[in-house]
Amino acid sequence: MLKAEIDYYINADGNYVFTREYHLKRGHCCKNKCLHCPWNFGRPKCVKVIKKK
Repeated sequence: MLKAEIDYYINADGNYVFTREYHLKRGHCCKNKCLHCPWNFGRPKCVKVIKKK
């Protein structure tokens, strides 16, 4: 059973948005680039800059 404000919330456009907690309970990434994806699927990866001496 989903719980409002814990597993999801409704945004200004009236869409249901699943939270990080919901995704962690679910246990896997759906690869839909979800806003609160704990696995960061579809997000740009941080690039470390190595300074030359």
